[in-house]
Amino acid sequence: QVQLVESGGGLVQPGGSLKLSCAASGLPLDPYSIGWFRQAPGKEREEVSCISSSDTGAYYSDSVKGRFTISRDNAKNVVYLQMNDLKVEDTGVYYCAPSCSVAYVNTFIRSWGQGTQVTVSS
Repeated sequence: QVQLVESGGGLVQPGGSLKLSCAASGLPLDPYSIGWFRQAPGKEREEVSCISSSDTGAYYSDSVKGRFTISRDNAKNVVYLQMNDLKVEDTGVYYCAPSCSVAYVNTFIRSWGQGTQVTVSS
């Protein structure tokens, strides 16, 4: 099973930008759709964005559409999440996984990485 490690989080002011990375080890990312998810304090984990294995399609939740961009570099075995115009409500721990669904990860993969903390605050 492919192992994924998230990085790139940090503290940023509202309106700022961050670029998250999801790096794979052990297996190539090519065959997988890769999703980004986040969990805010006291809330359930939610899907944020997902990119297809062939990079032909991407999904964005309504809350991030137009502000976040997902991309992948299969040669480097990395998936990115460029986050612009960040809002306080974007605060949370961000995770990536080889799926577009929280339910699928919880049911079949049953493992999450450490995640990377994103804090948007003035």
